Amino acid sequence: MSKTDPHDTTDRTDDANSSGSEGGVDRRRFLQGTGLAALAGASGLGAASELLNFGGLETVDDPIGNYPYREWEDLYREEWDWDSVARSTHGINCTGSCSWNVYVKNGQVWREEQASDYPDINEELPSNNPRGCQNGACFSDYVNADHRVKYPLRRTGERGEGKWERISWDEALDEIAEHVIEKVQEGEYDGIDSYTPIPAMSPVSFASGTRLVNLLGGVSHSFYDWYCDLPPGQPLTWGHQTDNAESSDWYNADYIIAWGSNINMTRIPDAKYFVESRYDGAKTVGIFSDYSQTAIHTDEWLGPEYGSDAALALGMANVIVDEELYDQEHLKEQTDMPLLVREDTGKFLRASEVGIDADDPEHAMVMVDGDGAFRLAKGSVGDRDGRTDFDASIELDFDPQLDVRTTVSTDDGDVPVRSVWNKLQERLAEYTPETVHDETGVGTETYQRIAREFANADRAKIIHGKGVNAWYHNDLGNRALQLLVTLTGNLGKNGTGFDHYVGQEKIWLFRGWQQLSFPTGDIRGMPSTLWTYYHADILEELESDDNWVSGEYDTADRIRESIDEGWMPMYPEEREDGTRPDPNTMFIWRANYFDQAKGAEFVEANLWPKLDLVVDINFRMDGTALYSDIVLPAATWYEKYDLNVTDMHTYVHPFTPAVEPMGESKPDWEIFRLIAERIQEIAQDRGIDPIPDRSFDREIDLQSVHDDYVRDWVTDEEDALTDGLAASEFIMEHSDETNPDYLDEQITFDDIVDQPQRFLGIDPHWTSSGELDQDTAYVPWQDHTEDKVPWRTYTGRQQYYIDHDWFLDFDEELPTYKEPLEEQDTDEYPLEYIQPHGRHAKHSTWRDDPKSLRLQRGEPTVWLNPEDAKERGIDDGDTVVMHNELAEIELVAKYYPSLPQGTAMHYFAWERFQYPNRKNFNNLLPMRMKPTQLVQYPEESGEHLYFFPNYWGPTGVNNDTHVEVQPKGGDSA
Repeated sequence: MSKTDPHDTTDRTDDANSSGSEGGVDRRRFLQGTGLAALAGASGLGAASELLNFGGLETVDDPIGNYPYREWEDLYREEWDWDSVARSTHGINCTGSCSWNVYVKNGQVWREEQASDYPDINEELPSNNPRGCQNGACFSDYVNADHRVKYPLRRTGERGEGKWERISWDEALDEIAEHVIEKVQEGEYDGIDSYTPIPAMSPVSFASGTRLVNLLGGVSHSFYDWYCDLPPGQPLTWGHQTDNAESSDWYNADYIIAWGSNINMTRIPDAKYFVESRYDGAKTVGIFSDYSQTAIHTDEWLGPEYGSDAALALGMANVIVDEELYDQEHLKEQTDMPLLVREDTGKFLRASEVGIDADDPEHAMVMVDGDGAFRLAKGSVGDRDGRTDFDASIELDFDPQLDVRTTVSTDDGDVPVRSVWNKLQERLAEYTPETVHDETGVGTETYQRIAREFANADRAKIIHGKGVNAWYHNDLGNRALQLLVTLTGNLGKNGTGFDHYVGQEKIWLFRGWQQLSFPTGDIRGMPSTLWTYYHADILEELESDDNWVSGEYDTADRIRESIDEGWMPMYPEEREDGTRPDPNTMFIWRANYFDQAKGAEFVEANLWPKLDLVVDINFRMDGTALYSDIVLPAATWYEKYDLNVTDMHTYVHPFTPAVEPMGESKPDWEIFRLIAERIQEIAQDRGIDPIPDRSFDREIDLQSVHDDYVRDWVTDEEDALTDGLAASEFIMEHSDETNPDYLDEQITFDDIVDQPQRFLGIDPHWTSSGELDQDTAYVPWQDHTEDKVPWRTYTGRQQYYIDHDWFLDFDEELPTYKEPLEEQDTDEYPLEYIQPHGRHAKHSTWRDDPKSLRLQRGEPTVWLNPEDAKERGIDDGDTVVMHNELAEIELVAKYYPSLPQGTAMHYFAWERFQYPNRKNFNNLLPMRMKPTQLVQYPEESGEHLYFFPNYWGPTGVNNDTHVEVQPKGGDSA
């Protein structure tokens, strides 16, 4: 950073007292020496002082006034001597969003330190300061790492073979631009795919590539569903992707259940709020199948069988309903429980069927009042203007009945109808104490007592995590757990809620980010799970092999129907002659798609060969880079401008360049701008005419693509967005959180360089929109619970009954429990295969960092119950082979007594190159999709469920797979 940079917040000290290197021991020699010293001590070869001539330990009478000077100690003194300090953070999908100070000396990152200047919310809540973890504390290792990508590289061997040649930026840009121009001219622009995840962690870098691909008519991929992080129960029930309280609100709760969310492992900067809530009198309960690192710090632990969480939650709900511990007023106004359902069809009774007037009576629902008369249920799709209507209300002027069983006269004759509440009671009655114990293994008295305590608490919340969400039936698990907070009215108030934190999924600064990312407004979005499933030819496997079909779901037919009906998009689009081309190009940045692809065997064998060009933009040679055609060197998080936000807190803070990008690396925004510039230069030289877009009323103009890239489409200002700083300021200028229309205040980039800033307002993308109360922790749902705005569901309420035909077909119209899939031979593969998030990496980042590897066993590890291991002749530390019918991988065994027997736990995201046979954890996974996650609802209009990237779409599945583990050299697959 230049000393004249207006965003330089440098603290400078006099270098006069620094020792320099003359006559001293440099850093590499010193570290080598300490290693020799340790070896010498361990092997009895003599004192380290004899080997290194550092001098022995001396007795010092006065350590202040008479301390012997030894030059090597200056290395430690120099740690507190620097030239400049910059503010930055770590753009990784960890949900942390922690502000750090980056210390620079002689143009190099010297160390990093947690910032501690987040403004406090109020005096009662514990401070947000500091935020950080051990991973962020060693990111400087990556800045100068040996595997840092410093120059453009082109593959010379087979993909994955590791043969590369260094090329110039001009060569790389020419090759990419020529390829893109060819595909656009051929009309194959919808085969140009882009994959980058989680805009919240660095929205400018996210937008850099999506902006160009949007201008080219290409496809932007979802990620939240693909990761299996999206909880589909939230859009199903609440009509929102997700919405969570910020973590400081945990302190406001009286009762917290951490359900499948291993907070102490995966939410390190926020775990303090969970622990400190107990000091304020809250009771904490951990529900984990293993006795996890969080369970040991809770007041009580319940350990259900893997995948049985829905059964446990429904058993608890049955207690709450049976003992009338529910919030009746909340259920009547805020939920679909009073709505009537026809017994003959399973469909909601519509206003049109009983002669009740509404704007659109075919899509308006019915209740029964205290006198037994049919009444309009306000706020449904038929009684409001579109999906979101802040002028409509669900507030009632009558008292609806909850428990209804009656008959109605219709054109079809007399039809019996029942309320959703009546049907739910019948469903919950199936979950008796005996049934719940048989399914979950949890003691009957224990879970019933926990249910009563939860219902009787003034403010109760559930912190929900991937432990529940990684299963094929994740939507059923979500809906069952959500039911507990709905029944008890624990929504819309501080200290309450269903907080799902898996990935930095939901973005503050939404409006500015969206305008920057998709300037044309015409978006080709694609659910990555379906795209991968389709183009990896897994659909063909389904249609040709009955063993791949999940019996009741006839998956292949449902996928075809969803695509044919237009419920889920599929790109490239089907052409007029009925053919569908293969995808041809893939841009990947800020991501490790190939290394983390479920169904990796099929991705590698069937999908990857279809791609003519794979471009990876990266600061390290990860698994995807190794399987790409061109790798472009990206600036690290300490070498560029960007923004950082998370749903764990309500602050925004920046990336600023502490040092110059290493080698020939460049910020993401600059890289994609240069690609756009080269495309435009070639197109202008050749006089390439605009290409009409086959789906949108626009043309793809390659002669102006760079001008359009740097143009501010809101103000039409030319050359307004030439760098990452300008793009950051654009986002802040156009977002409610930093520049709300209804306030005179504004947060600028200079402000957040000075210190993290708490938002001023909240975009309607969230559910407590408007001005942010600066003295209160953010909690969601207040638009609905306090302001009575209809929920963005078909019924306008929290909706637990889904009357879509597919849900009725599979008996999932109400929350229910279904066992995990067992499509494999469990005699041959008896171990449940689990891949949780770990502590020592964030996805694959830091998996190859030496410091992180030293904190663990340093190589891929499978955790086994000692009894399971001993049965197989496996000792702790043995090299083993884990395998199933798809693949086998080699790794090290670790005893874990807290793990239930019958489980193989392998923390995910180890890189392929860290396994001897270059296959990793995902090679053991098939690809599965649940058909009910492919629907549109209502079927003809989709106001409730419709594909929108990272809101609704099929999730990847991490669990529901079995393996066997054997000593290396034993019989395997």
